[in-house]
Amino acid sequence: MIEFILPDVSCGHCVGVVKKTVHAVDANATVEVDIPTKKVRIASTADKTTLAHALTAAGYAPAQS
Repeated sequence: MIEFILPDVSCGHCVGVVKKTVHAVDANATVEVDIPTKKVRIASTADKTTLAHALTAAGYAPAQS
């Protein structure tokens, strides 16, 4: 399971964009988004770096840990 904190996630529209972005990288990925904590959990065969780059390009850059 890959986890990110996405500080810019604030609504249902954001969740939709995040899911669409992840599914563009891995159509079979499972994506869970918790808006209050801004935490995203992804089960995917794609690596964390690839997903982070895709999310950043979509406008939802993961927080640096």
